[in-house]
Amino acid sequence: MRAITLHLMLIVLLSSVINGLALSAPAQPASPTPQPQAAAQDSTAPVPVPEPSAQAMAYYRSGIGWWIIGVLWGLLIPMLFLFTGFSARLRNIAEFLGRKWFFIIGIYFALFTLINFVIDLPLSYYEEFVRQHAYGLSNQTFNKWFGDALKSLVISLLGGFLLIWIPYLLLKKSPQRWWLYTGLLAIPFLVLMIMIQPVYIDPVFNQFGPMKNKALEAQILNLAERAGITGSRVYEVAKSEDTKALNAYVTGFGSTKRIVLWDNTIARLTEPELLFVMGHEMGHYVLGHIWRGIFFFSALIIVVLFTIHRTAGWLIRRCRSRFGFDHLADVASLPLLLLLFSFFMLIATPLANAFSRYQEHESDRFGLEITQNNHAAATAFVKLQTDNLANPRPGFLIKLMQASHPPLGERIEFCNEYRPWAKNEPLAYGDLFRRQK
Repeated sequence: MRAITLHLMLIVLLSSVINGLALSAPAQPASPTPQPQAAAQDSTAPVPVPEPSAQAMAYYRSGIGWWIIGVLWGLLIPMLFLFTGFSARLRNIAEFLGRKWFFIIGIYFALFTLINFVIDLPLSYYEEFVRQHAYGLSNQTFNKWFGDALKSLVISLLGGFLLIWIPYLLLKKSPQRWWLYTGLLAIPFLVLMIMIQPVYIDPVFNQFGPMKNKALEAQILNLAERAGITGSRVYEVAKSEDTKALNAYVTGFGSTKRIVLWDNTIARLTEPELLFVMGHEMGHYVLGHIWRGIFFFSALIIVVLFTIHRTAGWLIRRCRSRFGFDHLADVASLPLLLLLFSFFMLIATPLANAFSRYQEHESDRFGLEITQNNHAAATAFVKLQTDNLANPRPGFLIKLMQASHPPLGERIEFCNEYRPWAKNEPLAYGDLFRRQK
């Protein structure tokens, strides 16, 4: 759902950094096992970038339209709350029901979130359920989709009710420095969310359990050992009930650190392809991408909040009679904060995406160096392209505004070309690898 609160938007901004390679793919028929000689030839030959199908291009173009609709929708709804005075009326209801400041903030947030959920429901249903089924990219039943939407709503309500008072307390106590303190507090909050999400939130939506294929588990743990990731546990999650997408990732900190594989991934990728994907995901962990992402986006958030601080007052002075509030510390300002946050983050999107693409590219490099299997890496990306109805060479503006990962055409070509070990050249990350026992 698009109706999310300011503190939850911080998590969304990190999704492309914290989450790893996501492979959306319908099931593929099994290919005949090649003869050893043919396999050796294939492993050295470049893997061509497939031309996108007509269906893939239709999905790509319609996806651009839905992205534009989503951006405009995310700006329009808070504007309606503001310029109709509806946000101020919600605050009045919250004051009548809550009496005390903490409960007024929480009740307003709950009402705001519930109304947004209802407004957003038809559009989300079409985009997330109908459209995905129309293109053959989803297994999810309506009951599962709606149940997951309700679970997300409950989590947002509980988390928001407990935490939304923090930025408003800072606005109240420090109207000139609230933006700095809020941005700095985003760092420990995001760290906490990364720690608890794999243990307490993700299992709410899907069943996690030990890997069934113990031989494959041993290979993954051996790869993790080589990557310097010790003490990891491997989990298999039943995602095939929801989607035909493929995913594998390393997540959590300390005692919550884990390697997670979707059952779809295990069923559809060959073991060499799967090990490259895992090498890519381990690269995010070993190269410190989670921490770098947290600090990068926290700095970006501080800049955006400062810009909000500098512009919100001007808007309130000009439109206070329509807004129904005259200072930002009034909880009725929440739609204004969301509107400005969305607008300025949209402007910053090219920078955020460029940062994310750089980290994804380096994780590709890490995965190639630790597995040294260019062919498997390239064919994994080919499967991603063909099965996920992807355009391997999107337009410049689409790459700028939407691409948190390098285009698949570039990734396949990089897999074909990057092999320093074949030229006796040093590896970029070779000093991070542990020797096999």
